Amino acid sequence: MNIAENLGIVFALLGAASAVLFAGIGSAIGVGIAGQAASGVVTEDPSKFAKVLVIQLLPGTQGLYGLLVGFITLSKIGILGGEVADISVITGLLILAACLPIAVVGLLSAISQGKTAVAAIGIVAKKPDQFGKAMLFPAMVETYAILALLVSFLAVNGIPV
Repeated sequence: MNIAENLGIVFALLGAASAVLFAGIGSAIGVGIAGQAASGVVTEDPSKFAKVLVIQLLPGTQGLYGLLVGFITLSKIGILGGEVADISVITGLLILAACLPIAVVGLLSAISQGKTAVAAIGIVAKKPDQFGKAMLFPAMVETYAILALLVSFLAVNGIPV
């Protein structure tokens, strides 16, 4: 098995791995940042646990979006549940490019959402009755992760293999 003969599949796998890795790293960082703030609030008032936990979990969605694109990509190229496709270098590069929106936006938006979640957790710490309003701030960051997911999903599915 020559690497030059399989460069297309290597690029496609790199795309799937990038989507999962970068979006997952962003989510881990974002959830970690928010978790630090949530832990501080729960130390002072354990009754706020459920509310701050929900806010802390928001940056974790980007990792799920990256995982979804990774699974779709692996399925499309035959790594999951099929015979591995014979993919040209151009097709492999197209798949890699199709995975980049959720990889990059997932990384950066999850970190930004984690920081915004910290601020939202601060709102809940002082005014628990404002939970609904506090949720809106990190949810706005989510919009861009969803758009990146949509672009990657449509692009991966639109590439003929």
